[in-house]
Formats: sequence, structure tokens, C-alpha cells
Amino acid sequence: MKGLKYQLKSIYRDKFCLMTFLLPILVAVTLNFTGSIDLSPQGEFHFGILENDLSPQVLSWLKQYGSVEHFETMEELTAAINEPSTVVIGVKADGQSIRTIISGDELDIFRQAASNFPILYEQREAVRRTEIQVMKQPDVLAGFQDMFIAITLIVAMFMGCTFNAMNMISEKEDGVAFVNEILPMTPSQYIVQKIAVGFLCGCLSSVITACICYRLSWQSAGGMLALIVLSSFVAALFGLFIGRFSNGLMAGVGYIKIVMLLFIAVPIACALIDVSGPPALLCYLVPSRPALEGIMALSSGNAGTALKDVGILTIHCAAWFVLYIWISARKRRQV
Repeated sequence: MKGLKYQLKSIYRDKFCLMTFLLPILVAVTLNFTGSIDLSPQGEFHFGILENDLSPQVLSWLKQYGSVEHFETMEELTAAINEPSTVVIGVKADGQSIRTIISGDELDIFRQAASNFPILYEQREAVRRTEIQVMKQPDVLAGFQDMFIAITLIVAMFMGCTFNAMNMISEKEDGVAFVNEILPMTPSQYIVQKIAVGFLCGCLSSVITACICYRLSWQSAGGMLALIVLSSFVAALFGLFIGRFSNGLMAGVGYIKIVMLLFIAVPIACALIDVSGPPALLCYLVPSRPALEGIMALSSGNAGTALKDVGILTIHCAAWFVLYIWISARKRRQV
């Protein structure tokens, strides 16, 4: 118990661990209060016209589809069309019709729209008689926002890895590790002492983040808690591996960055690319892959997939724990 109290005190001295603990919570609060991002203004058409070039009827027709900006000279209009940071479609009178001017570097949707506007203007009377149904604009970022929340949870679970690794490295540099080797403490007691604080803090950060971001049923909440506990335990174990094999602070920070990159990049890549077959099975070797999949499954109400991921994480916990016990026991025999 005294050893655990000492580990808890060391948290207050480690600003990096405090930041890792609080950052996911702050991100969750921000996402919860800001809500989804509205990209509808980005899809609006912007037209550029010359002064006194178009009739009031054409001008009124263009304003139905987007904003209209007036330019005094053709040079100013051309400069606005060619500006890479904007998507301005130039419109000029062409007899009884209109013609559009674009730079060619726009997105395909804007190029197609520019080519169709003259045809649409010529058929405006037929369009006026056509019944138009306005569809609700889909939230294009809804799926990505769910993924971002899940990744925030993964970062919260990773807190245990960061704390355990930095704690063991600092003990090596301060000479405390030599004292631990002569203390009357069994290997299992040492592992419990080292893993407990990082594991508990990772769980606490993840639970707070999940409570802020999700509104789950009791059954789904139980599955989410299982995913958090198992993932935090695996992350804390990885911290022990990093702390044991790191020779110094810089090496430890490098290992933490590599592991964290794998924890975040692999599940995101699998979700975006939709990996299948043998590569998908290899991705399950990274514990964050089933963790992210399980979190996303619970948020969408798919309890079966989440249960499968809980089983995969359980295997991860047992395998990495046995591996660390075996390495520790082998090193003690060599000493």
C-alpha cells in the first residue's frame, strides 16, 4: 500500500502524465458542447460578374443558387477566378444566354456545375414548372466525429502506458530502481505496484471521457466498461515493457511515440480503408484495433461485434501479461 501511495504522489510531479490524463477529458467536453460542424457554407456557389454586364433577371436567377460578387474590370474578375483559396465561378452574358468562366483547378463538383449552369439557365422555364423536393443535407462529418471521439478514448486509455513508462525510466535515472531490486518484494507485487496507478488513471480518464461523449444503455455501458478496463490494462502493460527496455529518457520518449503512433494509426487506417482478409487479422495484433472497433460498434448498437472485441482484448491482456512475467523471471535467473 505504501508503494502505491508513493506512485500516486509521483503523478503530481509529472506534468506530462497530468496532461495526458486531462487532455482527453477536455477534448470530450469541447466535442460535447460544440456539436457537429456545419459545412453547408463551404458547398455554396460563389459567382463573379462584371458591373452592368448581366440583366436584373439573370442576376436574380443567379442569387437563387449562391452569392454574387461584382467586379469593375475583367482583370479583377479573372484574378478572383484564378485565386486558389476561393472557388469563384465567373458569369458573363452570351447573347440571350450566359457563359461561365473557371480556372480549372476547382473540385470536380464545381467544374460540373459551371458547365451545366448555361444549360440550366436556358431551361429555366421548364425548371420553374418542375416540382422540386429539397432533401435534408446529410451530416458528412457524423461518422468522422464518432471516430474522433473513439480515438479520444484510445488516447485516454494510453495514459497508463505513458505514466508507467516515464515512472520506471525516472526511477532508473534517479537510482530508485536499484533500491527496488533489494526490497523484500515479490515479482508479482512489483508488477501490481507498477501497473496499478497507470491502469487506474487510464480507466478513470477513459470512463469520464465516455460518460461525457456517449449516452449508452446499461447493457452497452457494461460493454464499454469492459473495453475500457481491458484496453487500459494492455496499455499499462506496454508501459512496463517500455520502461524495462528503455536506457534513458530520450529512448523512452521515442518508444512511447512509436507505440502511440501504432495505437492510433492502425485502427484509423483499418476503419478508413476497410481492410479485409489476412491484413485485417494482422491488424488485430495491435490492441487498439479491437478497442476502436468495439467502441464504434457500441455507439451504433452492434453488441455482437463489441463482444467479439472484448474477447480479443482479453486474449491480449493474458498474452502480454504472461510475456512480461516470463521476461522478468528470466532476467532474475540471469542475475
